[in-house]
Amino acid sequence: MSRLLILASKLGYQARSFADAAKTLGVDVAFASDRCHRIEDPWADGAIAVRFDDPEEAARRIVQQSLVRPVDGVIALGDRPTSTAAFAARALGFAYNSPQSVENCRSKLRQREILRDAGLPVPGFFSFKLDKRVEKILPRVQFPCVIKPLRRAASQGVIRANSPEEFQAAVERIKKLLESPEVQVEREPESDRLLVERYIPGAEVSVEGLLTRGKLRILAIFDKPDPLEGPYFEETIYVAPSRLPDEAYDSVIECAEKTVAALGLSHGPVHAEFRVNDDGPWVLEAAARPIGGLCARAVRFGPQRMPLEELLVRHALGMPGTDVDREDDASGVMMIPVPKSGVLERIEGEEQARAIPGVEGVQITARLRDFIAAWPEGSSYLGFIFARGKSPAEVEAALRQAHSQLKFEIVERLPVANPVTGAVPSAQ
Repeated sequence: MSRLLILASKLGYQARSFADAAKTLGVDVAFASDRCHRIEDPWADGAIAVRFDDPEEAARRIVQQSLVRPVDGVIALGDRPTSTAAFAARALGFAYNSPQSVENCRSKLRQREILRDAGLPVPGFFSFKLDKRVEKILPRVQFPCVIKPLRRAASQGVIRANSPEEFQAAVERIKKLLESPEVQVEREPESDRLLVERYIPGAEVSVEGLLTRGKLRILAIFDKPDPLEGPYFEETIYVAPSRLPDEAYDSVIECAEKTVAALGLSHGPVHAEFRVNDDGPWVLEAAARPIGGLCARAVRFGPQRMPLEELLVRHALGMPGTDVDREDDASGVMMIPVPKSGVLERIEGEEQARAIPGVEGVQITARLRDFIAAWPEGSSYLGFIFARGKSPAEVEAALRQAHSQLKFEIVERLPVANPVTGAVPSAQ
């Protein structure tokens, strides 16, 4: 029996989806995660406890474990585990991206520099250290601009600024996020720097691709019909196939091919974001991983409607059956947005949302009584809505109608003093 190693920071719903796909194929699954090995959870049996902030040491532990229980392929879910996956794959002799190419994606600054030097269309940018006075930075800023951390995912900490006042407020807010215990515990490099980019207007699309020894195959191009204009950039609806005109569609594919080549990516899933306007496509970001959360469920392949998770498991293990095309139907997902920060007290309307024609599923992933952070501090959604139909417009309408049925009661979290320091956190 083949055995797949899944690397994930959160052994939650996305990891479970990939594990289920593997088991459908009769594939055994092992996990490697940076969750504390002392915490008992449903995935603890046989999981390898690693630290993704030290990818070479994490890979060494994985290789040691593989001497006892060999693995035949690797998948990394999320950005942080990709470096560990690259080192482990190299040591184990698996086809995968090189550690350097993954690092080129992990650092937003490094990625911008590489793509600019390769002549690809990226917004004007510069970076600065957080200990530098904002007054010294402002002469370099062209408004409107976007300020972002160098290594956060899911648009966490990404803020648009239209004026010097907004810029200063954004910098302070992102700095507070990066200095929070939740972020500091990850020990990510470059947490003392921010990236400033010129804001690029236009429609935004997401490209889901799969690299096989350097050749990129486009699995799906999603439209994002909700305007992502800021001040924060929480994503909502993805719908495929894209409604871009043929010329623009082809230019996005060409740009994606040049992007992964410039970054040095060679094998495995790719998730990339582009803005498209009258000047053509602009590269926002490319990552050496599959689409996040449960969004992979929005894509099916071939007459058997193979899930994307299964296709990627097959690819990671070198199994046949990965050369099928995306289904003919339109499909989409809504990542249910977080209207405000607070404690989730009640959810209503799930059954009504599921009853909307075209809706295939509603899954609430946020837990009652948990604190939910809205963007820009947040990075986790309330859940996901899935729909299919004859056209992208039909799918989009079903997603919006289903979302309108849902009601979330979110109440302010009462600040509680730290028993050691006496400090009282904000309600954010």
